[in-house]
Amino acid sequence: MSSHREAPGISKDPVADSTDVYAFVSPDKPDMVTLIANYVPLQGPAGGPNFYEFGDDVLYSLNIDNNGDGYADVTYQFRFSTKVADEETFLYNTGPIERLNSPNWNRRQFYTVTREDHGHWRELGRNLACPPCNIGPLSTPDYPALAAAAVHDLGGGRHVFAGQRAEGFYVDLGSIFDLADLRPFASAHEHYGLHHYPTNGPGVNATKNLNVHSIALQVPITDLTRDGKHHPHASDECAVIGVWTSASRQRARIYDTDHAEYVNSGPFTQVSRLGNPLFNEVIVPMGKKDYWNTQPPAHDKQFASYVAHPGLAELLPSLYPGVFPELAKLNKSGKARADLEAILLTGLPAGIITGFQNYTGATQADMLRLNTAIRPSAKPSIYGLLGNDLAGFPNGRRVFDDVVAIELRAIAGTTYSLVDKSYTGDPAAKAVTDGLTPADLNVPYLRHFPYLGVPHSGFTTPSS
Repeated sequence: MSSHREAPGISKDPVADSTDVYAFVSPDKPDMVTLIANYVPLQGPAGGPNFYEFGDDVLYSLNIDNNGDGYADVTYQFRFSTKVADEETFLYNTGPIERLNSPNWNRRQFYTVTREDHGHWRELGRNLACPPCNIGPLSTPDYPALAAAAVHDLGGGRHVFAGQRAEGFYVDLGSIFDLADLRPFASAHEHYGLHHYPTNGPGVNATKNLNVHSIALQVPITDLTRDGKHHPHASDECAVIGVWTSASRQRARIYDTDHAEYVNSGPFTQVSRLGNPLFNEVIVPMGKKDYWNTQPPAHDKQFASYVAHPGLAELLPSLYPGVFPELAKLNKSGKARADLEAILLTGLPAGIITGFQNYTGATQADMLRLNTAIRPSAKPSIYGLLGNDLAGFPNGRRVFDDVVAIELRAIAGTTYSLVDKSYTGDPAAKAVTDGLTPADLNVPYLRHFPYLGVPHSGFTTPSS
């Protein structure tokens, strides 16, 4: 939920609100790429009697740019439909749901997945069943088995899943949005001059009891690269793909009072998108957030000034006087943050980090950029590239990457030395964190597709 409720308009439309997107070479199948898009943020476990689901009137997309122009070359589209067996009961289920076709399950959701490749459309699956929400031990007595049955084989090693998952993004929302209160990193206070600021102790994970709805797709690398080949060398530009998710609605929506339902018509128009985590949430100003959600990545040059001169970077030295003096000097110089422009808008070219590049060209576009030639790390670091792990963010994004700490450290100046070797940076910038790690999640990630954990049960998990 790194982009949860990030714009005024989409905050009122949760089924179309893209909260996180992930793209990584599958650790257990290194010839495959896994793409995950999360929607419907801030789901408390107890959601009845109207449990959470995807929007039947929303067009969901996973988009891949493999030639660097900021437009989708390959798109996977998902359309959902809900079927109610008995409209005379208020119940989601009338008994235990022990299989996906259980007659006790009253409100079921199905979907179709279609691939579009340069104007060529191919339906990959139809009437694919979603699992139910994780209600509790009486209604969903073996939830892992239900979820496993909802992983559908699309042929050729391809798999798809759409349904409820445990929220895998960890963040101390209370501290981050309390004027970027970074006090939870108590262990660094004395060393980095923060002893003047009282600590709150360890960070509080605001998402540890929450669920999301995930669309997960696992396909061969060769399905996504420009030339349809698997490139073994990281230096090969054809190995890099750009990834983002988007949600669209039809332009016209009318409420039919005779049937007590909305009727939609007209062409689809984009209402939400997400590439890099926290981009719209932290970089784009309030007055342009809803507009940003309607634009393709190819048009992101119009937002580049907010990346080159991010407001949070200007704010940190004021919030913590004396802690970020080098960042303050950099801000005062007026120099553009070429490091952030590369990380977020073009990818890092070869020669900056040994053995690594995820450069997609000069077009400035907010996308996750994944170098598919870089194999999964045997000893992954949650800090990705900042932790000397070439397989982690901002090389795509894995479910466990600490994107909050990585991006805060980058904005605080840690990565500026990549483009200016004379810049020494502030020691505190390398320690910035909200105090959380994957250990602060209540549910572990899976070691296999779809990788996000079993959703929290409404019976056993508190709502807050």
